[in-house]
Amino acid sequence: MWKGLAVFGVTYALVAGRRLRWLPIDRPAGALIGAVLAVAVGAVAPAEAAAAVDKSTLTLLFAVMGMGAFLSIDGFLERATPRLVQLARTRRRLLGAIVWGSGLLSALVTNDAVCVLAAPLVVGLVERWKLPRLPFLLALATGANTGSVATLVGNPQNMLCASLGELEFATFLFHMGPVALLGLAANHALLAWLYRKELAGDLDLEEVPGRVFTRRTMLTVAVIAGTVVVYTAGGSLSFTALGGFVLLLLLHRVPAEKVWERVDWSILIFFGGLFIAVDALARSGAVSAVFDRLPLFDGALGHLSYARASAFFMIGSNVVTNVPFILIVRPEMNRMPDPILAWELLAMASTFAGNLTLLGSVANVIVSEKSQRIGGLGFVEYLRAGFPIAVVTTAIGTVWLVGLRLLH
Repeated sequence: MWKGLAVFGVTYALVAGRRLRWLPIDRPAGALIGAVLAVAVGAVAPAEAAAAVDKSTLTLLFAVMGMGAFLSIDGFLERATPRLVQLARTRRRLLGAIVWGSGLLSALVTNDAVCVLAAPLVVGLVERWKLPRLPFLLALATGANTGSVATLVGNPQNMLCASLGELEFATFLFHMGPVALLGLAANHALLAWLYRKELAGDLDLEEVPGRVFTRRTMLTVAVIAGTVVVYTAGGSLSFTALGGFVLLLLLHRVPAEKVWERVDWSILIFFGGLFIAVDALARSGAVSAVFDRLPLFDGALGHLSYARASAFFMIGSNVVTNVPFILIVRPEMNRMPDPILAWELLAMASTFAGNLTLLGSVANVIVSEKSQRIGGLGFVEYLRAGFPIAVVTTAIGTVWLVGLRLLH
């Protein structure tokens, strides 16, 4: 047992901690070290390590990020930014546009990819129009996290839940689409209220040249929309996304290196390493021992047990980070009376948990790192907005999903 616990403890310390001066590694490197350590100490065999990596999730994440990269190559977001300012006219409406825009786009091309592509543009907005950095950086990070709950391709944890829980895209969208819309409305309202003083005032308008949607942009949007249709019809998530990505490579005929440089390979390394490190923990028997004493579902509580599980998912996702947490609780999910509801609650709560703290989501870290020249995001200042957003949206999602079950 101790080998698996030790491997996970070292991996978690490397992933959750800040870079050390004497060991300048980041989160992906920490996960990779944990994976190698798991095999080196015998916590998992090499063949078991290879089997632990969920290849369909990594393929899906890669393909969706690849499709999103074409929006950047075409310059769509750069052209859309000044038009957004022109339409918003005020700081308050611009904040709403960023929350809703990042949220809806994340549902299609993942929250991490949206933050990679949009963070430099939001930084440019803050500098050009002399805006307060905090509300607009938070709008991007929290909006991307919240909106990504809508689909199984919206974020890595949803992708993982889709694979492990055998969830269907159309059913998930039907259940989670309203959760995303309600969550974005609450997210928008909370940020607008918390920063109401900083958001007072109009924006200086300027002439916007040319069209926002070019032929190439429309082609990219059409292919992404086509993949959503195939997902909804029951097509394989990973291979449908991969097919859409390959189709865009052929249709756009841009040098492939322009695409590769816009794919965040470190995220793929990060999740690949975590799959192995967490498998070592699962094989140790420690997780099973804990859940034997503290089961996820308590029949005496009835439907309130789902609310308790949702709160546990949100807290656990911040203690261990969301993707490792999903892998940890995986053996317990099918013991729930309604496994589909349980997996949907896990996807929802682990997604909204990403808004709780700065380190709760990779998307948050991306926004913070890419905005360092204007001050980035501090842990405490993020927590002031992130905590109420995470708690309120998780409550909304729990009530909605449990309510749907009661109606059926």
